[in-house]
Formats: sequence, structure tokens, C-alpha cells
Amino acid sequence: MATKAVLGNPSLQYGMQNAAKYKADIKACQKLLADAGFNPGAVDGIFGLGTQAAVMAFQRSEGLLADGVIGPRTAAALQGRKKAPLLPSVAVDITVPMVSQMFPHTAVSSIKRNLPFVLAALKGAGIGDRLMVLAALATIRAETEGFEPISEGISRYNTSPDPKGHPFDLYDNRKDLGNQGAPGNKPDGESFRGRGFIQLTGRANYGKYGKEIGEDLLGKPGRANDPDIAAKILAAFLKDQERPIKEALLDRDFARARRCVNGGVHGLDRFTDAYLTGARLTA
Repeated sequence: MATKAVLGNPSLQYGMQNAAKYKADIKACQKLLADAGFNPGAVDGIFGLGTQAAVMAFQRSEGLLADGVIGPRTAAALQGRKKAPLLPSVAVDITVPMVSQMFPHTAVSSIKRNLPFVLAALKGAGIGDRLMVLAALATIRAETEGFEPISEGISRYNTSPDPKGHPFDLYDNRKDLGNQGAPGNKPDGESFRGRGFIQLTGRANYGKYGKEIGEDLLGKPGRANDPDIAAKILAAFLKDQERPIKEALLDRDFARARRCVNGGVHGLDRFTDAYLTGARLTA
């Protein structure tokens, strides 16, 4: 197989432009599909619907994302290489003016200040590919439209109406968040309220993602609002949900993609608008 097909640069897919230029690559992939037991039809160097279906069947067999595209991971699997290469990063292609169109109500200064942290964190986590970068930016739009790490505000969902209560007391004993009440007179609800680009919430999550990114978020939870740390938390969280997020986005099921992040559909309209705008700008 030619080098370009091995690297997935460009990715081989149905309806691709300049298909004749990559006819030899496509033909080589078709032969490998057939040899693996996934008949693409004629081995003719044309990436038709039959080849796309064979690619998707092969991807499902190998536990890969079944998008019908021969990118670097599918190409590696077709050639029997066990170690999956990293997907090409699009970080250098994402610009402030582009993101400004995805965030029409956000100050450009905020995007310019914080976008480098986000793109660096996504690349560092190995999710700098187009689909996950767009998902990350759309998530920020849904969670913190100002493109700034923020702290969760007081609301009836986190704070009781009792005058003798205290902020975020409805979170204090949430076992699902790993909270433990008020150890040492430091209520867990307020200490581990939502923070950052993704609104990290609860003692368990602060502990888990602090450990993943090498920061003591249990001892210093306020650092979750530092832009570089907030970006690393976002990247680590999305990395954990990479496969289900991608599958939802490929199905154009934006509600399911949102549930992968926050368990509900809060901000779905903003998420969808940002994602579709970004997809159009990076097509």
C-alpha cells in the first residue's frame, strides 16, 4: 500500500475529491479488505458504496470506529499492525476567527486568551483530531459560553432554601459525586462545586481527574479554574468518553453526544450550533 494510505493523509473515503489521484491507494486497500474476508466488490480503485460497506464491516470486526473511512488506524489494522497510530491533529488549523464564528456571542479576547490552552491539552491527550476538537469546542460553548473557566453559581438545584443552610449544601452528601458531607468543617458541596470549562463537580471527579493530569485538585480545588488546568481536565474527561462521543456525532445524535458529557441535554442548542458551524468551517 502506498505511504499516503498508510498514514491516512488524506483519508480515503466515499465521495472524496481527486479520487483518481489515490486510485492505487484505494485499490491496495480493496485488495487488503478482500484478503481479510470483507468483499468490497470490484478491486478497481474506486471508493464506492461497496467499498464503504466493506470498510465499516472490517472496522466493526476490529473494534474500530465504524465511520467507513480508511484513516491511519484502519489502514494500520488492514496491514496487521497492532499498534494504532495517533490520528492527525488539526490543532494548527483551528484559528481564533474560526472559533469566533462558533461562539458568536463571546468576546474575541477570551477566545484568543484561552484557545491555545484548549488546543494544546487536546493534542496532549491524543484527541486533537477534527471530530474531538469540534466536540470539545462545542462542549465549551454549551457549558461556559464565555470561553472562560467559571465556577458554578448558586441555584435551587444545589442550595437549600433553609436560612440556616449554606451554599451548595444539597451537594454535601451526594454519594454519586463521592461527597462526604463537611469533613473538617469544609463542606464538600462548596469545595467541589462545578468549575472549569466542563464544570467538574464532586470530590470523586476532582480526585480522579486531578490524578490523571498530575494536579492536587482535592487539596486545591480552586485550581480547576486555572485555564491550563481547566483545559487539561476537559481533555481528560473527553478522552474517557471519546468512543461514545464519536459514535453519537457520526449518527448526528447531538443529544446523545451531550449526555456523554453532562448526563443530560443542557445547552444542546448551543452545542449543536457550535459543532455544525465548526464542521462547515473545517470541511
